Amino acid sequence: QVQLVESGGDLVQPGGSLRLSCAFSGSRFSFYTMGWYRQAPGQQRELVATITGGGTTTYVESVKGRFTISRDNAKKMQYLQMNSLKSEDTAVYYCNARNINVYWGQGTQVTVSS
Repeated sequence: QVQLVESGGDLVQPGGSLRLSCAFSGSRFSFYTMGWYRQAPGQQRELVATITGGGTTTYVESVKGRFTISRDNAKKMQYLQMNSLKSEDTAVYYCNARNINVYWGQGTQVTVSS
């Protein structure tokens, strides 16, 4: 059974930075494509970024050049470095693990506001 635990969400001013972390418990972490999703109030959950076990990454257009997804297969961790944050980045951010099955974390709140 896979469990995902996010951390790192916070209140930050526009232009600031945050680093989200996701701890994976279970086996064969490197076999999973990992991702970050976010859901703002009143909106649908959207994909932010993904990273394969081999390190291939994808990003939604709105975060390209500002966010960086990474993973450490030895530590079973994935990260999302968020720079130049904007108010529209405010959302609950969810960690996602996918291969045959899909698993979700409980979410961590990111609020960008002055």
